[in-house]
Amino acid sequence: MTKKPASRIIHINGWPGTGKLTVGRMLAKRLGARLIDNHTLLNPAEALFTRSDPLHASLREQIRRAVFDHAVRADPAESFVFTDALADDEHDSAMFSWYVDLAAARGADLVAVLLDCAPEENARRLISSGRSEALKLTDTAKLQQLRANYKLLSGLAEHTVEIDTTDLSPERTAARILAHIGV
Repeated sequence: MTKKPASRIIHINGWPGTGKLTVGRMLAKRLGARLIDNHTLLNPAEALFTRSDPLHASLREQIRRAVFDHAVRADPAESFVFTDALADDEHDSAMFSWYVDLAAARGADLVAVLLDCAPEENARRLISSGRSEALKLTDTAKLQQLRANYKLLSGLAEHTVEIDTTDLSPERTAARILAHIGV
């Protein structure tokens, strides 16, 4: 009898436009996992409030809490792929702890994936078609500001893989992640 692999929580972190959602979709399909991208958690607040409105942060927090509370109770064999854009600061480090806690509560392996690419390539991807309709960041000046003022959060999980996607297709990026986790 073949033993089913352990449940996984794959957390893909990267700047807007680095390919998180595209790669996340591929991984979820290949692994038979559930995909919860950061826009699933963010867009209801984006649709209702400006980011400066305290209700924006409040709604984001409530949605995230509800999703994580339910993910803990999902079928124990279920794996999840999450996408995020977390910076190396106290607030985002605390947010990453939600993934650590979720993996522990589910008895799942947590794999942290950091995607990055050259700033010029990142800016090019940021303005690709379909991003604004999905309420995704398309402002290259804002991206440049983020990259200048923050560093991506990394190194907080036991299993971590960092990939520069500048010259990689989403398929090759997904293949590298799958190889890292032994699939």
